[in-house]
Amino acid sequence: MVYSWGTERRLNAYSDYFRKLYGERVQKITIDAGFTCPNRDGSCGTGGCTFCNNSAFNPSYNNPEKSIADQIMQGMAFHKKRYRKATRYLAYFQAYTNTYAKLEDLSSMYEQALAIPEVMGIVVGTRPDCVDEKILDYFQDLSERCHVVVEYGIESVFNRTLQRVNRGHDVEKSLWAVRETAGRGVRVGGHVILGLPGETRDDFLATATELSQWPLSSIKFHQLQVIKGTAMAREYHEKPEDFENFSMEAYLQLMMEILERLNPAFVVERIAGEVTPGMGIREGWGLRYDGVLRAFEELLLKNDSWQGKNFKTER
Repeated sequence: MVYSWGTERRLNAYSDYFRKLYGERVQKITIDAGFTCPNRDGSCGTGGCTFCNNSAFNPSYNNPEKSIADQIMQGMAFHKKRYRKATRYLAYFQAYTNTYAKLEDLSSMYEQALAIPEVMGIVVGTRPDCVDEKILDYFQDLSERCHVVVEYGIESVFNRTLQRVNRGHDVEKSLWAVRETAGRGVRVGGHVILGLPGETRDDFLATATELSQWPLSSIKFHQLQVIKGTAMAREYHEKPEDFENFSMEAYLQLMMEILERLNPAFVVERIAGEVTPGMGIREGWGLRYDGVLRAFEELLLKNDSWQGKNFKTER
């Protein structure tokens, strides 16, 4: 069976999306451009999100003391060994809030990345409260000459959760940013964490139902990783009963039900996350992401499940 996204895979997979769009693999190269966040520097709070420690996710070639060009060149060398057929790249401004500066400084950074011939576009990870009409208009203009994705850390669709994790903005701001970006014809990615403290299975399913009504282009799900040295690690030790501690089997079962509710137009970038070995305080699953994804697709096949099976347009 060929699904509405044009392949026989049971989810609208990110790798397939780029092969359809450009005829070949497109690889992201992460960049640490030295940004901070407004809930770190006192603009709307201090301490940052309670779950956050970017060093647990950044590859070794990311170092804000290196130039953007140097990080990209080292990233290309790294990925050419792993994915020998990769010839086109997206510069992924990932660490912290990558629109949290003056527009002239931001555009200079983005243009440094785009000046490298193999780089065909940018992905900008940011917060919904760190964009305005001026920067969104810039992304609209930029998207006319290259591939642009603005990836928002949505994390949760519940204000009680966002307040608990010291996010510094509400769900209404997330929806505003997604709508304003999509309304300019710019691709919009969303990042969601499953397992934040106080949320339940019903909340996780409601998250899929809610976000499926938003004008997202792509979505990325991560199970909560409790990272050493974070405020959340201290909270976990104090109240572990407030946290879901998923086995891989339980998580994939949940993710299957989420996928069935998910808008089939959304490109699914990831269904789970990885953390640098030794950084998490809970035992991992013992598989790299590729293995987790294979197990997930086997589960979909076994249960005759697919993305959007139970999707309903509610508004």
